Amino acid sequence: MSGPLVRPAVPAEFPAIARLTVAAYEAGGQLHSAGGYADTLKDVAGRASAGELLVAVDPATGDVVGSVVFVLPGTRFAEISRDGEAEFRMLAVDPTAQGRGVGEALARACVDRAAELGLGAVAICVRDFVENAQRLYARLGFVRTPERDWSPGPGIRLLALRLDLVTAPSVVPAAS
Repeated sequence: MSGPLVRPAVPAEFPAIARLTVAAYEAGGQLHSAGGYADTLKDVAGRASAGELLVAVDPATGDVVGSVVFVLPGTRFAEISRDGEAEFRMLAVDPTAQGRGVGEALARACVDRAAELGLGAVAICVRDFVENAQRLYARLGFVRTPERDWSPGPGIRLLALRLDLVTAPSVVPAAS
């Protein structure tokens, strides 16, 4: 697969997005202790109504291989973003497509969207044990903001990260 195409999702893709999101979170060990979070992940229409739902599509097959929702502070899925910041949530890559740049393409699309809107930063949360995501975000220039760490429930620790779009010269360019 060459680099994925990232674009807005369409309602016909919602069932595929729900399946791949749950599969990605299960494969990453993020559902066993999260109670009913699978139901939240399956509510793709809810995400789409609260923000900008993006998909990554395999250009060779047309298959949806990843998804993310881009939100602004005060919206239903925003957790830690503040005025002047964007946030993205529920970034998920189909387990069969992991390691091919899908997550990075989705994260970059969210950063680009925040810059297009003239926002000063992007804030996100990541589970404390999901090291591959932490490495990806660090590579893109996100830094830990431990004062925003939080826990939505017992045994769930979310680490806060932030990318300052004002002082950062630019997000690390995509590999050629």
